[in-house]
Amino acid sequence: MKARSQSSSTPKKPFRQGSIQENASRWTMTAVLRELKTLADPKVRAKLAYFGVHVRKAYGISAPVLHQFAKHIGKDHRLAQQLWTTGVHEARILATLIGESEKVSSAEMDRWVRDFDSWDVVDAACCYLYAHAKPAWSKAAAWSRRREEFAKRASFSLIAYLSYKDEAAPDARFVRFLCVIEREAHDERNFVKKAVNWALRNIGKRNKRLNREAIRAAERIGLQGSRAARWIAADALRELKSAAVQKRLQRKTA
Repeated sequence: MKARSQSSSTPKKPFRQGSIQENASRWTMTAVLRELKTLADPKVRAKLAYFGVHVRKAYGISAPVLHQFAKHIGKDHRLAQQLWTTGVHEARILATLIGESEKVSSAEMDRWVRDFDSWDVVDAACCYLYAHAKPAWSKAAAWSRRREEFAKRASFSLIAYLSYKDEAAPDARFVRFLCVIEREAHDERNFVKKAVNWALRNIGKRNKRLNREAIRAAERIGLQGSRAARWIAADALRELKSAAVQKRLQRKTA
């Protein structure tokens, strides 16, 4: 996750090239799970809680190793769907990496969001799979009203990624979502407020106009009174008004 997100410095287990099947068409769910078990690292598994990941079924595999494995498998949406049903943490992250955005349906997004149980799975899905899916904008709006912490985080994580991945989106779409950000800035839950803040900052770094709109939104949020709102506003304003951001936006408009 970009933009000052939670990140992992867990130990990386070397990816064993010889253990990987070279013919992508031979990959099955059983074969993938077998390979994931060989890549498991107890040291990585022990670090998950430190990074705020509390899941029931996990092997302990670093993100770089999973990304490399995904490249060997290639895109395979049906396999991604099968891996998701296992409930294994790393299998679900792998599913977001090999899934095909153009095949993602609205119903499937809603099924998966009900299973979200960690910030890293949420952010992987939003970054690698959902940001280029057709229902992305409608789901970001709908999920912002969800009660579950990780489902709600998905709304704002998705907007944070859309802020720089959807280059064709008009400013008006982001301005409308600033109202959603203001509405939900009271949520004190850690993974929600951090995603709200992240979405606000990313919108404000898209261009000069949205920078001004995001700063105004942050200033209004700061007046709401809750601890979450005050933190979101102060942190966002610090970055959005910074010389570095202003200089970068000025170069983009020059």
